[in-house]
Amino acid sequence: MISNKYVDEYIQLYESGKIKLNKERIQLIEYLQEHVLNRNDLYFNDEMIENCIKFGEKWYFPLQPFQKFLIAFVFLFFTKNDRVFYRKHLWMIGRGAGKNGLISVITHFLTTPLHGIREYNVSIVANSEEQAKTSFDETYGVIGRNSTLKAMFARTKEKITNKKTESVLKYRTSNGETKDGLRDGMVVFDEIHQYESNKDVRVHVSGLGKKANPREFYIGTDGYVRDGFLDKLKEKALKVLRGEARANALFPFICKLDDESEIDDASNWEKSNPMLCEPRSGYAQGLFDTIFEEYEDLEDDPSNREEFMTKRMNLPITDLEKSVAKWEEILATNRPIPEDELIGRECIGCLDYASIRDFAACGLLFRDNGDYIFKTHSYARKEFVDKFYSYSKKHDAEMAGKKKFAPIRKWEEEGLLTVIDAETIDPNAIVQWFVQMRELYNIKKIIADNFRMESLRPLFEAEGFEVEVVRNPKAIHSLLAPRIEMAFANRKIIWGDNPLMNWYTNNVLVFIKKDGNKEYLKKEPIRRKTDGFQAFVHGLYRADEIVEDSSFFIGDIDF
Repeated sequence: MISNKYVDEYIQLYESGKIKLNKERIQLIEYLQEHVLNRNDLYFNDEMIENCIKFGEKWYFPLQPFQKFLIAFVFLFFTKNDRVFYRKHLWMIGRGAGKNGLISVITHFLTTPLHGIREYNVSIVANSEEQAKTSFDETYGVIGRNSTLKAMFARTKEKITNKKTESVLKYRTSNGETKDGLRDGMVVFDEIHQYESNKDVRVHVSGLGKKANPREFYIGTDGYVRDGFLDKLKEKALKVLRGEARANALFPFICKLDDESEIDDASNWEKSNPMLCEPRSGYAQGLFDTIFEEYEDLEDDPSNREEFMTKRMNLPITDLEKSVAKWEEILATNRPIPEDELIGRECIGCLDYASIRDFAACGLLFRDNGDYIFKTHSYARKEFVDKFYSYSKKHDAEMAGKKKFAPIRKWEEEGLLTVIDAETIDPNAIVQWFVQMRELYNIKKIIADNFRMESLRPLFEAEGFEVEVVRNPKAIHSLLAPRIEMAFANRKIIWGDNPLMNWYTNNVLVFIKKDGNKEYLKKEPIRRKTDGFQAFVHGLYRADEIVEDSSFFIGDIDF
């Protein structure tokens, strides 16, 4: 059995209920107790651990229990040859927890005589020079503020050299300074969520091993790139925690919420950010206050939720059914349309006609005192709505679930849609709806995606309409997402008492791509139709062209 007081202290804090840990850190403790701490061929170098902690607290800042815990495993060695047990360390912690600060302490310490290895060079790598310099600049500043350190180190804006050990601390960008670099003893990879593959990582670790006790550190929060380098590293971490990989393949310290629902209880936030554990330092309390303000702001600006969950809670929302808006925000569209005021007003005609065999949606988009007003009508093919929504089977109890899923007949009776008993939805019916609407309103143009416009464009142009085709409709989704989310959150959308539009909108799946951009897809491909919402999106694409008497509430945003 082996032990270290800082490791024991941290485990005791958890077991006594004084701190909350997420699932992965609970697994970490169990894995350590079963596969590491019960060994007799390892030892903690307590002297070096103490020296590193004292060094950090003297020159940098007071260290928290979790930081001392992490330092202990940097100096865990094999008894037989004094080689480090963990070559690779993964720290995934929510933003603000001091990852870079702790890395500054460790990298600085390892270049000193207290570590005792000459020319133990350290490189800090990131995708951008600004990020790569974060810890480097901190160390540069610490040295500059202390005459004792100034005497021990030579520093420039490019590298910091310990005069006695000749160890060099340097920053690099992941795509710069390739293999012709330092003979490193340690490499730190910062903001690892940005790496799409291990190509750049391989370049920088290729020089390791020429110095004793090589180390690799991978630090950061989670991100939006899926199936990239970080996801592979997380898979490896989970294998270690489950005992399915070599015990020292990786030291995984992963801090995150266990579930998205935990966000609403601030006492859970320490799961993702151990700096927030009680009792809090002055820094930690200020950090908590900042995070709490950001959390409260999500109510007014839900577009930041993905960023907040990913960076603060270290729990990216990926491949989940996420709605365009809260249900209460969708219901808030149920305000009376000012019919008399719209007569003669300018508007954009919009259309979604993806399939001629199920649904199509037409619409007119108006602007009024910052509000988006949307008048719409849909068409559905009888065979389709019979099959999937029991349109014709009024009294068939077996089909009651389908009728409840989408009460097509009720919506037809309310004048929200027209059911067409034909093999396809007739394009002329679509065009004639706009012709009728033109008698009341000034339709600037008709805008739709490219999918069916080869047959519709001649019909519209024959009636004198200007037509604009959106060549790649998914490309405009990410551009319009902030506008759409703000409009719902600020109750700026009006489409009257229209349960069909509510249904369309609630059926939308907001899919976050690898680059963080959004696409509006369907939560279910067949029954959950989104045609009316997609028509609304097409109208928003050219909403700034609509002339209104009052100023537009986000007209200064360039889409």
